[in-house]
Amino acid sequence: MTVDTLAQAYRSVRQHTLSLAAPLSAEDCCVQSMPDASPIKWHLGHTSWFFETFVLERWEPHFRSFDPAFRVLFNSYYNAVGDKHPRAQRGMLTRPSLDTVKAYRANVDERLQGLLGSSHADAELLKLIELGLHHEQQHQELMLTDVKHLLSLSPLLPAYSLDRQAPTLASGLDWLSFSGGLVEVGHGGEGFCFDNELPRHQVWLQPYQLASRLVTNGEYLAFVDAGGYANPDVWLAAGWDWRVAQKREFPLYWRQREGAWHEFTLAGLMPLDAQQSVVHLSYYEADAYARWAGARLPTEFEWEHAVRKVQDSGQALSQLFDHAWQWTSSAYAAYPGFHPSPGAVGEYNGKFMVNQYVLRGGSMATPPGHARSSYRNFFPQRHAGSFRVCDWLGIENQANLFQL
Repeated sequence: MTVDTLAQAYRSVRQHTLSLAAPLSAEDCCVQSMPDASPIKWHLGHTSWFFETFVLERWEPHFRSFDPAFRVLFNSYYNAVGDKHPRAQRGMLTRPSLDTVKAYRANVDERLQGLLGSSHADAELLKLIELGLHHEQQHQELMLTDVKHLLSLSPLLPAYSLDRQAPTLASGLDWLSFSGGLVEVGHGGEGFCFDNELPRHQVWLQPYQLASRLVTNGEYLAFVDAGGYANPDVWLAAGWDWRVAQKREFPLYWRQREGAWHEFTLAGLMPLDAQQSVVHLSYYEADAYARWAGARLPTEFEWEHAVRKVQDSGQALSQLFDHAWQWTSSAYAAYPGFHPSPGAVGEYNGKFMVNQYVLRGGSMATPPGHARSSYRNFFPQRHAGSFRVCDWLGIENQANLFQL
């Protein structure tokens, strides 16, 4: 990426972050709805902290921080940088004000764009800025998911934006067959990738089938109506314990109003649409449904292999990158030969490779162009995603799996 292209991308990404915060009040931006979420104000500060700490501090001549206290307040998990404000207490940061955080962003933007226009813009600097932009795009998605959870807790059930409608309705379901064999996975070729997508390597796949689209609300409602949440036979032991502890009887954002199902969305409370993809399910819920339906979750390598195969052949595998992150059955672990990036940014992915599962694809909140077939998202089992189902070829006929 050239300096001019990177400078243009920087302006675009940073402005988009501000546009996502624009519909929100200062009060909206300060509240933290749960320990796993962050206030919007903190996202705005942290994404600027990334550029100040990892880029300006190293390359800017006569560097001076905007506010030394921000080094701790907006540090997320980088132990090599130093102390961190406790994650679960980010909602207590009534100071600095939202206006001060926006002034911090503007200051960082001015200084970084000045650095891009200087003689200090070497290849290593450009690479780190590009990483920072992809990091910020991840936070743009987190901003939408965090604010959705926040607004869902209000008795007013307010809309974030009426323009944030659900994506395209589901098409008919087909089972796509893949022969498997020795295949290559991981990032290859040109373009950006995170270090956890490397190195590209070979894996062996048995023949398998993959559903052509995600599971719908209507299909998942059949599981709910059939007593799926009361049937321990289809749940992993840890999943059943989680369900009981959470008193979960249906998906997180589903609501019953006057005998009818509704779903809370970024556009507010809407009647549940049976043809839309079911979203915001934990790994446990996705796995339980797949077992109930006589199928299973795909591995991350089956998912990636299938996507590349259909992209080459023109087969119809829909809802890949613009509907919901899709649970796989693969534990999040290092690829053979993996080496984290040097320095503090090496903490970005590698140190989280334990007790988490891989999700593939992308959601309606994922910025356009951010996702790719080798992208590896990862979350603990209790977090929310969606899924498509899979099965080994030849074990049983799956043709009528979703006749509801």
